[in-house]
Amino acid sequence: MGAPVSVIPLVVCDDSNMARKQVLRALPADWPVSVTEASNGRQAMDAIRQGLGQVVLLDLTMPEMDGYQVLSALRTEGLKTQVIVISGDVQEQAVRRVLELGALAFLKKPFDENELRQTLSQLGLLTKPGQTPPQNRPATNTAISFHDAFRETVNVAIGQAAALIAKVLGVFVQLPVPNVNILEVGELHMALNDAGSSEQLTAICQGFIGSGIAGEALLIFHESEIADIAQLMQRQSSDYSDLEMLLDLSSVLIGACLSSIAEQIDVVFSQGHPQILGQHAAIEELIQVNRKHWKKTLAVEISYSLEGHDIRFDLLLLFTEDSIERLTQKLTYLMT
Repeated sequence: MGAPVSVIPLVVCDDSNMARKQVLRALPADWPVSVTEASNGRQAMDAIRQGLGQVVLLDLTMPEMDGYQVLSALRTEGLKTQVIVISGDVQEQAVRRVLELGALAFLKKPFDENELRQTLSQLGLLTKPGQTPPQNRPATNTAISFHDAFRETVNVAIGQAAALIAKVLGVFVQLPVPNVNILEVGELHMALNDAGSSEQLTAICQGFIGSGIAGEALLIFHESEIADIAQLMQRQSSDYSDLEMLLDLSSVLIGACLSSIAEQIDVVFSQGHPQILGQHAAIEELIQVNRKHWKKTLAVEISYSLEGHDIRFDLLLLFTEDSIERLTQKLTYLMT
């Protein structure tokens, strides 16, 4: 008989239940691991301190303690663990930062089994051929909610959008954990009225529709920060107005988000032209036109901020009530 195979303690850390299950399904069948799941960095650190994380597959954008903080804490405490980051934050600076903090590799969400196996092999973490590992990993058939699946889809999308904005503005974009909620039309009306009536805010809206899914994207800028944004974009011509600049920036960010969501759920969105809310597209008109579809709406709230600058802009993705059933169908394959 051959020598016994030693089991590698592995921590899979991601705030998304769906993302953790995707990682578990992608683990090589011949890799002898004992898995501990963590839904945030604090749980991961507790597991690592207990000796349960010789290898860690780590997300970056998480509540309570994010992936960057985990890597910093590992270094500060002198804990020896081998970390592979798996994240939707695909900014070049994000990749560089995690490698500088000690991560061994970076995989961009969504990834596939071959990519993970190749990375593990390159790092010398896989079992030698011919060895039969013990099976010691949790079942992956735990039910995944629509909310969790959709939030993870959005998480990947906002990371890709942030990478584009980072290049356009030459900054590092700090990614939030997206909020996903079902809003009644009254709540939606109040939220949109606040955005459209405030003198301190400028809101850009852009409609989208495709494969039975429709909605509006709204990008909200704070007036006091527009001059700083213009400086980052190195606007030189006086012919290029603030509104033109915001429309261009909105087109990039909203387009990247919607394109990523569409690609992940295998649909094609037709997008309208971005417009200034309250001027070309009034709040009341937006509500009235969609009222029969917007008794409720699936609302995604994302607040981007720029590191080193007092600049924040908020993105709202509003899907009509009629779209939820179709989105659920499209996400089913991700949830199984």
